[in-house]
Amino acid sequence: MQIFNKSKITARSIVADGLSQRAVVFLLLGAAAISLAPIFVRLSEVGPSATAFYRVLFAVPVFILWMIYDKKHDNIHRQPNSLKDYARLGLAGIFFAGDLSFWHWSIKLTSIANATLLANFAPIFITLGSFFLFGERFNRIFLGGMILSMLGVALLLGDSFVFHFGHLVGDVFGLIAAVFYAAYLLAVSRLRKDFSTVTVITWSGFATCICMVPITYLSGESFIAPTLYGWAVLFGLALISHAAGQSLIAFSLAHLPAAFGSVGLLLQPALATIIAWIIFDENLGAMQVMGGLVVILGIYFARRGSH
Repeated sequence: MQIFNKSKITARSIVADGLSQRAVVFLLLGAAAISLAPIFVRLSEVGPSATAFYRVLFAVPVFILWMIYDKKHDNIHRQPNSLKDYARLGLAGIFFAGDLSFWHWSIKLTSIANATLLANFAPIFITLGSFFLFGERFNRIFLGGMILSMLGVALLLGDSFVFHFGHLVGDVFGLIAAVFYAAYLLAVSRLRKDFSTVTVITWSGFATCICMVPITYLSGESFIAPTLYGWAVLFGLALISHAAGQSLIAFSLAHLPAAFGSVGLLLQPALATIIAWIIFDENLGAMQVMGGLVVILGIYFARRGSH
């Protein structure tokens, strides 16, 4: 049993038509929207778990209105109508809550660079999950592009990435976050075969919110932002990074393999680095520029290898 096929993907190939091309564009736009999340989290006046809770909660009304419209106009996808359907949607939300929780705790317990790099190991776990769970095959071009993109992320972080025994728990949490995010993307990819984008995002979002309440409480964080500015930051995170970003990603995963989708999302740290350079005047050296270019090159090869 081999993990790659010398000629092409045998499990699910991407048809080079207008829909798949738009899906790639939407995936990259979703990555761009999510790349703003670390900026909003840094500016937030509440704790990391509470920030994650409001990120999902404040986006729910938007999704509910969209879902009402969707029910009247979408004649292609079915609506959830059984306990099994709701369980599958809820499981995706639990995976996302796990990703958010471990990711934010990782940032607190280790360096941002370590947390960022380790959380971006998700493509490896998605590729392995797609192979062992769903029997998908990947050619050498795709695997090479995935590895190249991850090396680009490492270059982006430069000298900031250092393993330290005192940060071990935070580093482990970063890896666990990557596993949860991989599970979330795989779940969304499968759910989109049956349900519309907004159905998946809305019902999984309910589950994420429910999970984040006890997590925030146990973290000892306040649910109240002290100023209007703090609430504006939370609304910005919810509407831009979650409502827009997650919707674009969920749509694209209906028309792209989850493994390629996860590689495309590696554009996030490249964009986040550029945004941090513009807003916070953080250093952007030659190594970071080279890393960003390597990420883009890796995504290009992964895309070619996904045909």
